[in-house]
Amino acid sequence: MHTRRFVLAALVTAPFALAAFAGEAQQPAAKAITIGYSQCNRGEPWREQMDKDIKANAAKHSEIKLIAKDAQNEALRQIGHVREFVSQKVDVLIISPKDTSLTPAIADAFKAGIPVIILDRKVEGDQYTCFIGADNRVIGEQVGKWIVQTLGGNDKAEGGVVELQGLSSTIAAKDRSEPFREAIKDTKLKIVYDADMEWLSDKAREKMQAALARNAKKGSIKVVYGANDPAAIAAYNAAKDAGREKEMIFIGVDALPHEGVQAVKSGMLAATFEYPNGAAEAIDAAIKLSKGEKVEKTITLGTRLFTKDNVEKGGEAIPAK
Repeated sequence: MHTRRFVLAALVTAPFALAAFAGEAQQPAAKAITIGYSQCNRGEPWREQMDKDIKANAAKHSEIKLIAKDAQNEALRQIGHVREFVSQKVDVLIISPKDTSLTPAIADAFKAGIPVIILDRKVEGDQYTCFIGADNRVIGEQVGKWIVQTLGGNDKAEGGVVELQGLSSTIAAKDRSEPFREAIKDTKLKIVYDADMEWLSDKAREKMQAALARNAKKGSIKVVYGANDPAAIAAYNAAKDAGREKEMIFIGVDALPHEGVQAVKSGMLAATFEYPNGAAEAIDAAIKLSKGEKVEKTITLGTRLFTKDNVEKGGEAIPAK
């Protein structure tokens, strides 16, 4: 009797179960998304991390096909990447441009109807879909203010300053420098040496050696501001080789956990300011754009200050303006 009831119940419920299964099977797969990604230079630790984060976030979505290319710090090569992606008709272009010379190529891609997401370095004009990055002007200003405060305020802050700037043809380099200088102008801090280190540690080391030679008197340099952490760390090592690292404090930007943050923990850097790479935000924006959804023209990321006093607590948040 029980067996008969079981069979009848199974016969009654089976069609519903099969219908439900068929409904699930008929659910359409997510539409494939081809993303063309051009990195200006993988030779910098911060950019290596950006690449890893882009790939890791893309891998979370089975529908994404990521085509990643490295321009090897050559603008013409990166322009070729953009043109290639346009000819391939990728769904979305993500690019971290070498400098503003990429402006026309990016504008062409945008005009061709391809959504363009720019990471980190800005281009001129507004012929792109979305820019993602921290506010370099806020960072530059905060570097200057922190130095002034650390050295005792406007009335007491004094001494020679070495500024190792980023690539002069990038807007980021200007934005990290101009507000910094504005923040220290009412003090007795004086720029005794500045140079373009092109965002590269070996160039920064050469420039710091030149700064030490030009300011040979002990105590003539009190502060070294590197526009990125590799520059600040390279400057520290150059000063250490000359036996002068204890005369000055070193400040950088990027705050990668294994680089700038670790350098703060070890005492090489007095401070570093985080510059998030925006990889997760870029992939999220790419998915939205591929579906025809809108994203903000500018997505501004915040920064964090890391010093010996707060590094173990995860730094101090400095919100975007």
